[in-house]
Amino acid sequence: MWILDAAESGGGIRFWEPAGRSRWVPYTQAFCFTLEDPHLHRDMLDALDDRYGLSECRIQTIFGDEAGYSIAASRRVAELIEEQSGYSAKIYNLDIRPDQRFLAERGETACAWPGDDRFSPHFDRSLSVLEIQVLDPEYRSRSISGMIVDGRRIAGDGRGLVEEVAAALDAKNPDLILFPHADYWMPHLLARAEEHGVPLLISRTGRYRRISARSYQSYGTVVHREGALIPEGRCLIDSARSFTFRESGVAGVLLASRLTALAPNLTARFTPGTLISSYENYEAIRRGVAVPFRKWDAESGRPVPELREADKGGMIFKPHPGVYDDVVQVDFTSMYPSIIVGQNLSPETVQGGGGEGFLASVLAPVLSLRLRTKALKKEDARFAGMDSLLKWMLVTSFGYTGYRNAKFGCIRVHEGITRHAREILIGAKEIAEDAGCRILHGIVDSLWVTGGDISRFVHETEAAFGIPTESEAYSWIAFLPMADGTGAYNRYFGRLKEKGMKIRGVAARRRDVPPYVRSFQEEIFSLMEQAESSGELRQLAGRADEVYADAVRGIEMAATEDLVITRRVGRTRYKHRCIEGSALRAYGMAGVAVEAGMEIGYVVRDGKHLIADTPWEAKTADRAYYRVLLDRAYDEVKGVFSKGGTGDVRKRGGDVEYK
Repeated sequence: MWILDAAESGGGIRFWEPAGRSRWVPYTQAFCFTLEDPHLHRDMLDALDDRYGLSECRIQTIFGDEAGYSIAASRRVAELIEEQSGYSAKIYNLDIRPDQRFLAERGETACAWPGDDRFSPHFDRSLSVLEIQVLDPEYRSRSISGMIVDGRRIAGDGRGLVEEVAAALDAKNPDLILFPHADYWMPHLLARAEEHGVPLLISRTGRYRRISARSYQSYGTVVHREGALIPEGRCLIDSARSFTFRESGVAGVLLASRLTALAPNLTARFTPGTLISSYENYEAIRRGVAVPFRKWDAESGRPVPELREADKGGMIFKPHPGVYDDVVQVDFTSMYPSIIVGQNLSPETVQGGGGEGFLASVLAPVLSLRLRTKALKKEDARFAGMDSLLKWMLVTSFGYTGYRNAKFGCIRVHEGITRHAREILIGAKEIAEDAGCRILHGIVDSLWVTGGDISRFVHETEAAFGIPTESEAYSWIAFLPMADGTGAYNRYFGRLKEKGMKIRGVAARRRDVPPYVRSFQEEIFSLMEQAESSGELRQLAGRADEVYADAVRGIEMAATEDLVITRRVGRTRYKHRCIEGSALRAYGMAGVAVEAGMEIGYVVRDGKHLIADTPWEAKTADRAYYRVLLDRAYDEVKGVFSKGGTGDVRKRGGDVEYK
């Protein structure tokens, strides 16, 4: 059975195949727990046995076997066991999704035929697809007056519109629906169908699971997840908001399902961190290893000198600002996961356990698959999405080793990874210098080098550390300065020898820059691409000034939609007056509720008095305010057109000047 979707149903699980075929299987999920001294809790054990049935069992953890108990009861019962035991009880296999656990116990998975290799990049992904789009603007509109369904435009605001959608569903019977902003529009669309008595079976059963909206912190940034209605029997992807779909397409969503045994409805909505932890949970259950409900091995106290030595993070060789010719960027492919696998790092191994570590063993096939898709995508673009998914999952696998609630995380593993990474980067620097190369910049898993025998450097580095690398050659590259004049490690741009520009950290790559300013800087970069050396860059200075002058003149006539500033708001109230606070008030007055972590767009009407309007209500804009943004965008990059671009950089009067 090729599983497209799964849902709990009447004491079991219903699995759906493409085209709407389904199968129900009975399944009761049990959890396990251990007690430090069972004799102290005999009354509790007897009561649990009388009510639910309790059986003794052996619990296999990554640290070894433990004697415990198995019980088929609710999460509330597990929490009462914890409370009754004074929180000495350890609970396992409690918060695993039943469909995922059912498949893992049988060695099966989603979006695959029985016997398929989960780690093969070649798999069946032939699903019937229907594309739906609401033409009305989300958030500022609660009504639907027009849609595009399967490429056909539908107008109207009544029964006819919903009937057209229902007819398209009936005619095509899609397995997969791509619907931008679906998580916002679905409640409105279903309400309209119910109002007019039209059966709209986006869910093949008419039932929907609900995911609640919430705001949360991720790496110091507040993120908002929209609430969602999940249909049964079909896959519905919010193609405008799904990170997994945006980065990896349908192929990545399906591959994530094959690796985790979660339905595509979920993998399309989960973050890479949730996907890698779900994959680890699946692998644990498949191997008979219990998944802890809570993390108990909290970091113990350590002397300050030991912490200073251990907690150093990644290595950076800060660049000297300037423009450099004939530079090669050498990147280690999936360095951190490679270290986990190569050094056999896992919570049990860093604490003295022998044998192959759990974490290293479960990441090894994902890493191997990533190396295959990385090679395949060079010949066939269909594999690019899979490679992107695996890249993000492997990136977050490192972060989760230090996450306080990660099931299989451990701070000592996290520290061990960064220690090995620092040693590798330092060792690579020494190999480069032995090969006559000069290191211009280095950050964690990348080095920028010039001169010498770069081929020898790459070959000896890969041989020394056993991690493959990828190289990109630049005709020239510019490293930008920070406010104090020293080099910024994450702001640079350069012309690749093969084709195109590589740009990082500047206005053209920031989400909070209005389209007009972004387009201006992109035009400057298009001009830079014509130069094959820093000398040729300087010859383009006059043309760059002309592009800037045209942009200054054009800003007076720029459309308001090209002046929209988009920002993710970290809070919904501001103590002091600011542009973001004014924008939030404008949204509130328009009847739009904004939650922390949501992205909002606004147009600055009066920069001096900090007044902003919503994009759909903006009639005028403070052109002087946007002129400042334009000047900043030009100041950020114009230094490369000055003489002596590889010389010193100075910060003076708010402008960057290359000398």
